[in-house]
Amino acid sequence: MLLFLVVLYLLVTIAIGLLAARRVKNSSDFAIAGRHLPMVMIVTTTFATWFGSETVLGIPAKFVNSGLNGVVEDPFGAGLCLILVGLFFASKLYQMTLLTIADYYRERYGKHVEIVCTIIIMISYLGWVSAQVSALGLVFNVLSDGAISMPLGMCLGVVSILAYTLWGGMWSVAITDFIQMIILVVGLSVLAVFSSDLAGGADKVMALATSKDLFHFLPPSNWHDILFFVASGVTIMFGSIPQQDVFQRVMSANNVKSATRGPVIGGVCYILFAFVPMFLVVSALIIMPEQAEQLIKEDPQRILPTLVMQKMPFVMQVIFFGALLSAIKSTASATLLAPSVTFTENIWRQFHPHMSDRQELKAMRVTVLLFSVLVLLYAISMQGTSIYEMVSGAYQVPLVGAFVPLLFGLYWPKANTQGAVFSMALGLLTWLVLLATPLGEDIPAQLGGLLAAFLGMWVGSLGPQWVPNSKSTHHKHLGMETE
Repeated sequence: MLLFLVVLYLLVTIAIGLLAARRVKNSSDFAIAGRHLPMVMIVTTTFATWFGSETVLGIPAKFVNSGLNGVVEDPFGAGLCLILVGLFFASKLYQMTLLTIADYYRERYGKHVEIVCTIIIMISYLGWVSAQVSALGLVFNVLSDGAISMPLGMCLGVVSILAYTLWGGMWSVAITDFIQMIILVVGLSVLAVFSSDLAGGADKVMALATSKDLFHFLPPSNWHDILFFVASGVTIMFGSIPQQDVFQRVMSANNVKSATRGPVIGGVCYILFAFVPMFLVVSALIIMPEQAEQLIKEDPQRILPTLVMQKMPFVMQVIFFGALLSAIKSTASATLLAPSVTFTENIWRQFHPHMSDRQELKAMRVTVLLFSVLVLLYAISMQGTSIYEMVSGAYQVPLVGAFVPLLFGLYWPKANTQGAVFSMALGLLTWLVLLATPLGEDIPAQLGGLLAAFLGMWVGSLGPQWVPNSKSTHHKHLGMETE
């Protein structure tokens, strides 16, 4: 019966998404909802996109093992990313008539930087989307008591998301996000109240968390731990800023006020509400102590599903899996759409410069389908990898390769094409060296790559010029004064 209701919920969201797809008339509607979304939908779609499988399953698993110190990357870094986007990036980017974030790199630094940044952005999505697909496989596996294997569950999940994302693009994603966020917030809130009662009260849950020192946040006072703490914090905080899913939400707003305030409100809500799954997993340590301790050793991501399936009534099971599916589907649909739109606009168009809008829309849909298949294969091959680790690893590539050119391009008039090239090359090379050598045990790879990217931008922009500058003459669209 529970599996039937979950399938029914999936069918309802597909129907809603397909209804929303009727609003898609051109590539702009598909990619950025024709820039018609009001602030409330910008808030809900940014929140829902961030609140995925890693928030419901990954963060609690990490929290119960390492405390708040272990989740500095997400939710704290992730939520601050949205706040920073709203405060420092949204207004400048919104004033540009662009379809993708990679269009910015073309306007500011030229075609070659655009292509490299597009590839960087697309690679980063593999880990994030695969984490959502893995979570869908886990849901179907748990609900069927093992009758549906993880790979088959992943296939079913991808098909359910493709059913509306393929046709409705950003319109379908935004409207289903709005509905799924309501289900998510209400569902997890009800579960938190019910879990609190089962555990003997919220005060007992908080007391247990305190006794286990789960609220410690700052690292030990030695350089090694401080460096890795800072590196974790900046990974998603900065690494997700040059991402198409964030850019799409900014550009989908109906005015600059919605574009700037929506991400800030969404980021604050995300950080605050991410504590609910952490509360739930601590309550599980009281409600089913022996099972919880065993699952912490084997697979802490299964603690919450096990708690709900074994200790809660049927209604609570329906609420939990409805909320969990809402979290996963909202993130997965957004992260399937973003790289597909970027590939079509910034790589495919290079070979077909005279595409009509109708042809571009068709190409975007085909790319969504092909990217979904690629993600599914990657997710199946990565079985056993932590959802939290899959997501955090995904952001290191844009952090070291794309963040610095975006930041300096918007705020430093002297930034040029050579600076961007040096920044990307030095950032990525340093990151790879640190990952591949014992040096990475002392210096976090992503932090070393980020610092190298800053150095590359500075040296490349101010030093002797060997790479011709391809900066657009349309400085006013880039939010900068003409030199």
